[in-house]
Amino acid sequence: MQSGRKINLLLIEDEAYDVQRVRQTLRMHQDQIILQNVVSDGADAIKLVSEMAGHFDVVVMDYQIAGGLSGEHLIRRIKDIDPTIQIIVITKRTININDFDFANRLIEAGAMWYCTKYPGDIEDYIYQPTDFILNIINAFEKRQLEMAKNRSHQRLNQNIDDILKTRQIVGESEPIRELRRKIDQCANLEATVLIRGASGTGKELVAANIHFRSPRRLEKFVAINCGSLPADLIESELFGFQRGSFTGATSAKPGLFEIADKGTIFLDEIAELPLSAQVKLLRVLQDGEIDKIGRTGPVKVDTRIIAATNKILEDEVRQGRFREDLYYRLNVVSINVPTLKERQSDIPLLTDHFLKKFSSKMSCRIPDINPDALQVLVEHPWQGNVRQLENVVQRLLFEGRSPIDIGIVRNALGIQLNLGRRGKMKWDPKSIIPLREMERNTRYQYFQFVRENTNSDAEAARKLGLAPPNYHRMCKELGLK
Repeated sequence: MQSGRKINLLLIEDEAYDVQRVRQTLRMHQDQIILQNVVSDGADAIKLVSEMAGHFDVVVMDYQIAGGLSGEHLIRRIKDIDPTIQIIVITKRTININDFDFANRLIEAGAMWYCTKYPGDIEDYIYQPTDFILNIINAFEKRQLEMAKNRSHQRLNQNIDDILKTRQIVGESEPIRELRRKIDQCANLEATVLIRGASGTGKELVAANIHFRSPRRLEKFVAINCGSLPADLIESELFGFQRGSFTGATSAKPGLFEIADKGTIFLDEIAELPLSAQVKLLRVLQDGEIDKIGRTGPVKVDTRIIAATNKILEDEVRQGRFREDLYYRLNVVSINVPTLKERQSDIPLLTDHFLKKFSSKMSCRIPDINPDALQVLVEHPWQGNVRQLENVVQRLLFEGRSPIDIGIVRNALGIQLNLGRRGKMKWDPKSIIPLREMERNTRYQYFQFVRENTNSDAEAARKLGLAPPNYHRMCKELGLK
């Protein structure tokens, strides 16, 4: 036991003779073990533990005491008040060393240890003094460990609450209330989930909410866009490889499924997964095993899979681009994320949410927005869904004006770059900026425009003529990811 730490003891005993024997046993250790209170009734003990919550470390109690509250019932009542209190039971019952039923009842109720009062001709001490003292010390150490574990869990749960606040699903429309209900339902299941929805509706946000509300919330949430990886690298990224398995493999690499073991992996744009990788993914879903490149045997993983797509997988199956058996394995529970057109009543709430979010990031005052300007946002046909609205709100803030009027909103909604060969851009001679900054702003706006007018990141990369990894890298550099 750590030096200087005092153990506060509560004794529940209704016979003065046995109280004296316990005191006598503790006398040589009174500098460490302090007998704070003695009560003779179970109801009085419950009242004292409640009034002095967190004060007692260890309770030593007689199994059979006067009053209607004793034995396992008393143990459970004490543990209900403070689960970290450790309880040692002493009893005058004759306990045979093989009386497992009695021992199990005590342990299941919450006791840590028990002993007989009269194992032999002992007049001055309780049980074997050394064992008795050692178990009090062990009980104290166990309480300290449980309290530290509880504090750690509280911090982790607080971190998860903070994550959920930053990833909240904003809206009060009927489609959003139904979406939240489905998320809560999926969070309490271990089933594979397939999230369907148009580009920009927030499918990764839904997947994150499922994970961080599930029993796996303290484990990792790993997200990967299947369309962002070249076909020849996606298997090594997902499943890993062994050292020396191919030229350049100078060290072993764990795959994302291993990294997400015990947690959740989110496979976005699952329809972009090559057929060769689909076979290995099917193995994970069927057997919980991955085939690492260069390894002779499979590797067991316990990873929950959440997949998402903006395509109609049934059509992909019919056209031979997606395995039918994998489709049925993924489509255990299906969630449809509504488009912004289906939840237009949420646009004022979303606009307010994004104004607060980006105003905080930009360290500026939250601007007011005129009702007619807000109505323009509500009535706009949002091709890019929530992602497009988020980008438009950022544009509104760049204006730096309050209140935001209908003209500012229309300008923000009409930002499209004319990059045709004969197009001519207009420049403001009062707002000349460095070339590097102008290039970044132009690229930022064009990337936004392309993303809002394509169905997936993979399609956006193809239209821009970029390899998927380069497209994702550039989006991150521009702050679009």
